[in-house]
Amino acid sequence: MTGLLAPDSGQVVFNGDRISGLSPYRIIRKGIGRSFQITNIFPRMSVFENVQVALFAQHRKSANSFSAARRFGGIEEETLSILGHVGLAERTDASASVLSHGDQKRLEIAISLASRPTLLMLDEPTAGMSLFESRETVELLKEISRAQNITLIFTEHDMNIVFGISQKITVLQQGTVIADGTPEQIRTNPVVKRAYLGDEIRE
Repeated sequence: MTGLLAPDSGQVVFNGDRISGLSPYRIIRKGIGRSFQITNIFPRMSVFENVQVALFAQHRKSANSFSAARRFGGIEEETLSILGHVGLAERTDASASVLSHGDQKRLEIAISLASRPTLLMLDEPTAGMSLFESRETVELLKEISRAQNITLIFTEHDMNIVFGISQKITVLQQGTVIADGTPEQIRTNPVVKRAYLGDEIRE
């Protein structure tokens, strides 16, 4: 769906447009943002510069240096606004490499938001986080989805997180969909219980 892998068959349609076969950057410009399980940021750049680079790509602008880039007031304001949304407004000048794992994930989400997505896809957004960081990230994603009207699609193995944020859940087992429905429907689904709780399957 994000263009990193080509489908073997079929097609991917988003908002009425076929996007299968498009390059990742073209798909991003269609309104699909993404965040990887392994954090994908620019560690040698500051927090501010990480988001600013993404915004310049979105606006298709370039500059010879970051000092020159700062003269684009609209970009600077937008960068600060995005960082404020993800709780990093006080860390703008910090090097991305010194952030905690949780804050690095926040930064990656901020980079994704710079593309102004209507759909944001996240691969295990709380992987490697402490319980406290996981809870904070879930609340952040809820707020982003609500405030900016963004649809979230994410993969996650922590059932507490899945049930705590989802409106619809699709359950996969060995690559096959075994259930699809609301959190309550999934919670009470006997097939899901057998698959994830290890109950013996009786004919």
